[in-house]
Amino acid sequence: MVLRAQHLIKKFPGVTALSDVSFDLAEGEIHALCGENGAGKSTLIKLLSGIHPQGSYQGRIEVGGVEARFAGIADAARAGISVIYQELALVDEMTVAENIFLGCEPRRWGGWVDWPRMFQDARRLLERFQVDLDPAAQVGSLGVGQKQLVEIVKALGKNSKILILDEPTAALAEHERQVLLNILQDLRRRGIACIYISHKLEEVFAIADRITVLRDGRSLGTYATAQTTREAIIAHMVGRELGDLFPRRASPLGEVLLSVQGLSVVDEMGRQRLQDLSFDLRAGEVLGIGGLMGAGRTELLMHLHGAWGRRTQGTAHLEGKLLPPGSPTQTLAAGMALVSEDRRRYGLVLEEGIGFNLSLSSLGEITRFGFIDANLERQRNRSMFDQLKVKAPDLEARVGKLSGGNQQKVVIGKALLTHPKVVMLDEPTRGIDVGAKLEIYELINQLTAEGRAVILVSSELPELMGMSDRILMLNSGRLGGSFSREEATQEKLMQAALGAA
Repeated sequence: MVLRAQHLIKKFPGVTALSDVSFDLAEGEIHALCGENGAGKSTLIKLLSGIHPQGSYQGRIEVGGVEARFAGIADAARAGISVIYQELALVDEMTVAENIFLGCEPRRWGGWVDWPRMFQDARRLLERFQVDLDPAAQVGSLGVGQKQLVEIVKALGKNSKILILDEPTAALAEHERQVLLNILQDLRRRGIACIYISHKLEEVFAIADRITVLRDGRSLGTYATAQTTREAIIAHMVGRELGDLFPRRASPLGEVLLSVQGLSVVDEMGRQRLQDLSFDLRAGEVLGIGGLMGAGRTELLMHLHGAWGRRTQGTAHLEGKLLPPGSPTQTLAAGMALVSEDRRRYGLVLEEGIGFNLSLSSLGEITRFGFIDANLERQRNRSMFDQLKVKAPDLEARVGKLSGGNQQKVVIGKALLTHPKVVMLDEPTRGIDVGAKLEIYELINQLTAEGRAVILVSSELPELMGMSDRILMLNSGRLGGSFSREEATQEKLMQAALGAA
């Protein structure tokens, strides 16, 4: 065993984050940690990586059979432990090569950075791990998925013996995800051990040798992947059986709420990003939108919201009225709300409380003579807080401290308080656990039962197929294919995404 954790307990003021966690990791093993948001996975990572130093917790951590006494991150790194977090730690203004070797740049005589060697070594690393990127490219110009791959190569370049990956594929397209899984299989052959944290159980079962389940700060058990099932792991995670992972209940379709005809949009550089898109969305309907990364899914929603792109042709009508481009305020007032893909960047003020964030998009409804009616605001927010079952002490709890699933509930609640007719959800279940996903799916059912309409963008084909009444697949900003719920298969959807339909 290269790593062993025994009876770990970690307490914060008023909260016990870990109450009894034990697991071990073998050389060359991929060991998955599964659990709902708030189960203790993030706290466990911080103990193993030295963020919470030895002495701030109870229990014992061993690396290579020797007790680890990490005073900080540097000690964990020297012991051969590297962590790749869901929130990337890259410098956008630097090149790929500079990011890979940041803090450990190759030096020449006199202490000067050996730039030719750095770029040469970076190119070798990228080729070794089958990552097709230019080492001289500025990281800020890369997509989220490409940045994730840079982060992985950066960690692997340190010759780590233990690699901890926290939701590493959350922002990756299908082909990038496959590249990562291939990299992990190669690491397994080299004897490198990996702790793999993911809510995507299909990946866990495809790649992991063993699975440890955490719930409420405890480790419930460790299971050989080949000897358990996805349903059993879910039951351990949430404490109940989830018979239907995608509980879509179809609602009667009403009138057309949103009509998009011949929509073409260019970006700030004048490059064509969306071309000749047309579709209608009816009351009571869930319209799924899929496609590979860069296909234009997020751009379409951001443009309809009025926050991105210049329209060169086409129209969008909401309830028969022209929806003007370039004005999120008017879009919200007209009855269409967006839940952004990047909730931490575009959806929340992380330093503020839940109530503050819930009110942001609908301040006009609680303002009297230029002043906020605090009692009305608290009443509205408490109702939404209870309806969405946000797990937090109160409305004053800081949003940045919530789990991903509860942050997502706050973003959705903020949108719903504007009373939208059309709700656009961009990757609403990314990085959240199966229990929180089910609550969001039930909310989608509730919205359509009330006669509202939902646009659901997702990279997960099973989610699109399970929760959509119709599915549009985009390919390089164009419509690659349109499918009814009955027609859709993963093969057909992927063909449409690749432009082969």
